[in-house]
Amino acid sequence: MLLLLLGIVILHAAALVLLFVSTIVSAWTTGSTSSSDLWNNCSTISGGYHCDPAYTGEWIQAVQALMILSIIFSFISLFLFFCQLFTLQKGGRFFVTGVFQILASLFVMSGAVIYTVMSPNWVPVSEAYGWAYILAWVAFPLALISGLIYVILRKRE
Repeated sequence: MLLLLLGIVILHAAALVLLFVSTIVSAWTTGSTSSSDLWNNCSTISGGYHCDPAYTGEWIQAVQALMILSIIFSFISLFLFFCQLFTLQKGGRFFVTGVFQILASLFVMSGAVIYTVMSPNWVPVSEAYGWAYILAWVAFPLALISGLIYVILRKRE
């Protein structure tokens, strides 16, 4: 049982780190002369470096909010897990923890879907999706799996 709890905490922590890194790193889309993230769209034009802030579109603000909410909910879920670990009755399920983690996974999925659909308006077509965008998509199933494990998991002695 101890190994299972350690494994679920490591899975949860990995998802939380991936969410955090993908939100703050400026590599959601990359190209030879530009890069874009949730906060800026930067490009090299005529030898100069130019950045447009993210407030130029409401959809990017929605993605920002969803990614930040996913981090907050995942952190709350981890905190609730440790609280429930010591206060939950024997045989009880970590239902609240699981719900918060599943919500975190749904937030990151929604943010990534919005970015996928709307990014052609924000970044040039010649750019490719970057590694931070991929990290967000990897964080989605990790958070969902850990949330489902929390819902199924029962506390034992």
